[in-house]
Amino acid sequence: MEPMNLLLIMSDEHRRQVMGCYGNALAQTPHLDALAARGARFANAACNVPICVPSRAAFVTGRYGHQIGSWDNAAPYTGIEASSWGHRLLGAGDHVTTIGKLHFRQPGDPTGFADQRIPMHVMHGVGDLFGCIRWDMPRTRHQLEVIRHAGPGESEYIRYDRAIAAAAVAWLQHEAPRHAAPWCLWVSFTLPHFPLVVPPPYFERYPPERVPLPIQWDPSDWPAHPHLRAFRETRVQTPAEHVGEAAIRRAIATYYGMCTFLDEQIGRVLGALRATGLDRSTRILYTSDHGEMLGDYGCWGKHTMYDSDIAVPLILAGPEVPPGGVVDQHVSLVDAFPTILDAFGIPPASGDGDLPGRSLWPAAQGEAFPQRSVFAEYHATGSESAVYLLRDARYKLVHYAGYAPQLFDLVTDRAERHDLAADAAHADALRRLEAELRRLVDPEGLDAAAKADQRRRLALHGGEAAIRAAGPQIAFTRAPEEFR
Repeated sequence: MEPMNLLLIMSDEHRRQVMGCYGNALAQTPHLDALAARGARFANAACNVPICVPSRAAFVTGRYGHQIGSWDNAAPYTGIEASSWGHRLLGAGDHVTTIGKLHFRQPGDPTGFADQRIPMHVMHGVGDLFGCIRWDMPRTRHQLEVIRHAGPGESEYIRYDRAIAAAAVAWLQHEAPRHAAPWCLWVSFTLPHFPLVVPPPYFERYPPERVPLPIQWDPSDWPAHPHLRAFRETRVQTPAEHVGEAAIRRAIATYYGMCTFLDEQIGRVLGALRATGLDRSTRILYTSDHGEMLGDYGCWGKHTMYDSDIAVPLILAGPEVPPGGVVDQHVSLVDAFPTILDAFGIPPASGDGDLPGRSLWPAAQGEAFPQRSVFAEYHATGSESAVYLLRDARYKLVHYAGYAPQLFDLVTDRAERHDLAADAAHADALRRLEAELRRLVDPEGLDAAAKADQRRRLALHGGEAAIRAAGPQIAFTRAPEEFR
């Protein structure tokens, strides 16, 4: 590929299903829909860890969370675990600027992203230590509070995202033209991550009675798998705490409004790219770090292997990408590393032979692209044992360390309502995927390794007892001080 500028736009917790171009007739996302129409939309993209910090570490390094020790939201990327694509671009003489949320440890770390504008990193350079306690787990109710306070208003994330868009527009207008070599601008928004608050004009676009109710939202219909039940009761709600249909609809309407607000900010950035004429020499990648449960199966936030969490939007556009493309093959965020290097004509390094991803530009250009299995893992807050996903062209295996697995046929059951793991008719598929998973990882060994590392980090920061006594310190990472 000819080296060319790259505009990388990332959101946080953007549920793929709440986009017009992914088939949601209610969602108002015209700018992202137009981007998809003039490029390629990936219909089956997934994150590799359904929680912010390790997902972003996988995104920038092209390696799975367990390969770099990024287990949870208290294990942020520091730059020494593995090279980022930022290191590679800078080494090749290409300019990299980031604007907005990164969720690494701190600005001064050697992450390969030296030019950070209004960055957001983990709180106090440490992150969520309380979430590392995955044994005898203490209860939290952040998600219930998020639902109860959902609705119209202003928040620090709203102010921050407006500023991110404004800074990106200014950079494209005034700084991009000065760069002779290709540049990369990574614009990273915080919405639609909770708190569920959005300015009134956006909330009013979605009457609560019109929004769809979640999958299996009623307590009588919640999945009975013991791991999911334990998670719900520890981190979300019990049946007795269920907030009811009216509150759920209001929260979902707010989230839809947040997706429209996000789309408008992205539209400002894409408009500046066109106005400067840079769209003729710039490729574009849009994605998010994970999805949002939004009440499905009785859960909110992120942490499961359901598509509500794992599925992410992914769009590639720009010169050499034919309009209106749809790629059905399964891809994931570890593919971003080779995709970004390919956009700049940077060949693989000697140590890249074991990278699990591959460049997505050939698929976006309509070339033959192999069908591969997608892998994801979760070792973080509220999960008493590790959870793994392996998904092929038809089936999704969810392996729980210490619990029975789940198996879903995504051809006949896109909503993942029917667990087939105990169905003899699907025993061969279950054995095949379990064997493939164990060729990739040692599920129980990784569970033990993650917990050992989490205990070590708890000890480094005052000990488990002190962190339990202090309780959860954050419901969400705060925006930079000037936006609070």
